[in-house]
Formats: sequence, structure tokens, C-alpha cells
Amino acid sequence: MSLNNHLAELVRRHKTLERQIETELLHPATSDLKLLELKRKKLHLKDEIEKLQGSVKAPSLH
Repeated sequence: MSLNNHLAELVRRHKTLERQIETELLHPATSDLKLLELKRKKLHLKDEIEKLQGSVKAPSLH
């Protein structure tokens, strides 16, 4: 997998997590631990994306 493809996949996963978090926030019974884990994964992806973006121009997170 090329670096650009890898970055695009990371961005796709980041956006998917963002949607999951938004969906979970709409449900009052959502576990705080579940939200915390989703946010942790999203932050990890963001950090990885930013690290790799230093090497290559990549798709934006927004």
C-alpha cells in the first residue's frame, strides 16, 4: 500500500469514528467508557495521520 493510500485509509477510519461518536452521543444510554474508547481511537488516528502528513501531502481530516 502506498503512503498516500495508507493516509487516505486512516482519514476514512477517522471520519468513521467521528460519525460513531456523534451517533453514540444521541443515545442517552451510551456508556462513558465506550465514548472514551472511541475518542481515544480517533485521537490515535489523528496523531498517526499528522505524523505521516509531514512526509506527504495527504487528504484533510475535515
